[in-house]
Parts: sequence; structure tokens; C-alpha cells
Amino acid sequence: MAYRDLHGFLEQLDILGELRRVRVAVDPAQEIAEITDRVSKRLDGGPALLFEAVKGSEFPVATNLFGSFRRICAALEIAGLDELAGRMEGLLRKVRDVPPAARMASLMALPELTRHGPVTVAEAACREVVDHSPDLGRFPILRNWSGDGRPGHDGRFITLPLVITADPETGKANCGMYRVEPFTGDTAGIHWRETSGGAGHYRKYQERGERMPVAIAVGGDPAITFAATLPLPVELDEMYLAGFLRSEPVRLIPCLTSGLMVPAGAELVLEGYLGPDESRLGGAFGNHTGFYAAPRDVPVMHVTCVTRRREMIYPATVVGRPPMEDCYMAKAAERLLLPLLQLELPEIADINLPLEGIFHGCAIVAIHKRHEGHPGWLADSRLLVMVDADTDVADLSLVAWRVLNVTDWRRDLMFGEETRESAPLGRLALDATRKTVPGGETRIEVARDRRVTELVDERWREYGI
Repeated sequence: MAYRDLHGFLEQLDILGELRRVRVAVDPAQEIAEITDRVSKRLDGGPALLFEAVKGSEFPVATNLFGSFRRICAALEIAGLDELAGRMEGLLRKVRDVPPAARMASLMALPELTRHGPVTVAEAACREVVDHSPDLGRFPILRNWSGDGRPGHDGRFITLPLVITADPETGKANCGMYRVEPFTGDTAGIHWRETSGGAGHYRKYQERGERMPVAIAVGGDPAITFAATLPLPVELDEMYLAGFLRSEPVRLIPCLTSGLMVPAGAELVLEGYLGPDESRLGGAFGNHTGFYAAPRDVPVMHVTCVTRRREMIYPATVVGRPPMEDCYMAKAAERLLLPLLQLELPEIADINLPLEGIFHGCAIVAIHKRHEGHPGWLADSRLLVMVDADTDVADLSLVAWRVLNVTDWRRDLMFGEETRESAPLGRLALDATRKTVPGGETRIEVARDRRVTELVDERWREYGI
């Protein structure tokens, strides 16, 4: 049975021995982040942490919830990450022959998604306490790094927010994860990318000269949190996908001050609006790359209402130099989205997004090469490494050997450029597939006779090694 909320997930982690309770008083300004960082750097990702005594707040804080392969699988109720690819392949198989322009609409119409579509409820635990005079300062919002924020501000960020907006023309909702920076007790900045769904909705409201309703939910079923992090096609609804992943519809409740729908199992909900022409300079943020994202102008949310659970637990993530919690979420996304990528680019056999690259930094792609120089493609990767389809992309030693011994650095490098936030970034693609060498011969890797390999397997114990 699917988790209804964060409390249910924490109970399961406790049963699995994956949760540690910290009962001594800790500071939400950097101390919790320091502890979480040290734990997440362990080889196994360390345990999830529940800080029960947070200075300056009555509410506990949970971190590192998804920070291991075992916990991300527990969050999505699967035995292994490859199960995600299998489920998605089964879904996409039914729309494979649909023309690309209609494919996502056909996917959303499949019974496997529609029967797990969200349901509306009238009452929910996230409504146990209602405050129309909000004060964001009473919540244990973390400051992770010493350089976070800007002068005059404390550098605290909501790092696991479900930011919910809707298209003013179609009413279609979007749920994305964009960090939120409190400015005052009732205002906050939303740091979204200009290409995000929420930013697209906001531009439409700006063109109309109207306020945009926005809601920010924190906590709830972990499948919803995971779905909000995914770079999904605009037609694919996050709540439907979350319902599909949890094999049970997501329960939603309408906001008190707008028509937006929020997860009924949330711990905390901020309701409010963005003015059409209001922005402020948001602070620096220690990002998942291990470097600070620079200060920049962000739209200002006016918080008009806060609802929460009476026994609220505040979930947060700490990001920085990998490995950290977001690495494991990225690996789950890699497996889930691989079949979607293969649907558009059938030449892709497999993909590996190394933990060090945090989803966008590097992609190792095994391809069925159609012709000499055929590179394949993967959006947003700053480093794209292409290898042959028979390469185990998870074996980084094998990949490195092929890269270092097959690549002709004069011929096999391709350069490009992208703009991310305010800074242009170079992009590099590397074709490390097998090539025909001068003279028309293909380099052939050394190999053993399979019969000899099987013989040695059978006799291994006899050797006494």
C-alpha cells in the first residue's frame, strides 16, 4: 500500500533500520547541514536523519531521506532501480506506433495512468492548523553553507518544495521543485529556471498584467517529491506519474485562497501569489554542483495563508559536492526516463549519469552506431560521452579505458554552448565509439575463447588461488 505522507515513509525507514534520531539540540543554520553532509559522504549514503530538537523551532527536521539506493527504492516501493525502466517500457510500448506529435497525449490517456489520476478530498491533515497571518521565520528552514544568501539576509532556503502553478489559459497544473528563499515573514523568492513549467506560466500572467496564484507544499508521499524533480515533457502530468509510480491515486485538496490543488498529505502548505512586475535580488546558493549559484533577480511570492499538520515534520535536502542525496534521486530518474529517451532516439542502448555529474554534468551513452561519426544526443549534458552499445556504461573503468584508447582527440571532440541562468557554459561531446583506422581496418579488442573462460570458471576452486 502506498505511503500517504512523510510520517508513513519515516515509519518504514525506521523498520528498515534506515533512520537515525538526533535528540540533542541542533542549529538549523549550517549545523544540521554539516551533520547531514558528513553522513551522506559515507560509502553507503548513511542513514536518513530526524533531528528532534531544533533550536528556535518547535518542529523536527528530516534530512537525507532519499540518500541511498536502498532508501530511494523504499521511497518508490520497488526492489531495484531497473524496475522503473521496466514499468516505463511497458507503458511506452503501447504508444510506440503513435505519431510523435500525438504520443504524449496518447500516453496520458492510457488506463494505467488515468486510473491512477489524482482524486480530490475535502479534508486533510495538512489543514489541521490554518494561519492567515503567516510568519515563515517560525519554521526550521535551513541555511546549508556559509556563503548562502546575501548581505542582510540569513541565507535560508526551502530545498524540497513542491511549487504548484497553473496555466491561465488551459488550467493545466505544473508541479516543479524550485528552491524558495524567504525574504520576510510573508514574502519569498522562487528560484526557477526560465525554461521551467512554472516560469512559463508566470510569463503568461505577466503578459496579462495579472497576479499569479502559487502554492508551495512541503512533504507528502515521497513519490510526489520524486516526480516534481523530473524533467518531464510538458504534456506529462507529475501527479498522474506519481500515482502510476505508487500504484494508487494521489490525494489532492484545493487551496483555501485559490483553485490550485495541493497534496493532502503535505506537512506544510504556503499559499499566495506573484505580482506581475515584482522581483528582488535573490541570494547565492550552494548548489548540487558543489559550487555557488550566483545571486540573481527572482519573482516575489506574497504568502497570504499557511496551513500545516499539527505534528509537522519539516523535510529538507542538503546539496553540494557529491555524493549527496540528490545523486540517488538522479539515478532513479536516469532509469525511469531511459525508455522515454529511447522512444525518441532508438539508437541509444543504455545511459549512465555518474554521481559526480549530478544529472546534468555528464552522460555516458551507449549507442547502436548507424554510421561513422553518428553521435547520438542528450539534452542538457555538459559532457556527453558516447560509447558502443556493447559497453557496460556503469563500469566506469571500462568506459575510461575505451575513452583513453579509442579516442582521436583531433577528430572525436565536439564543442557547443548553452546558457544556464546568467552564465554561458561550454558543452563537450566525445565520440569514443570504435572507428575505422587509416587503411580501412577496425581496431579489434583482445578477447579470450569463451570455452576457455567457461573451463576456468568450472575449475577455479581447483587452482587454490
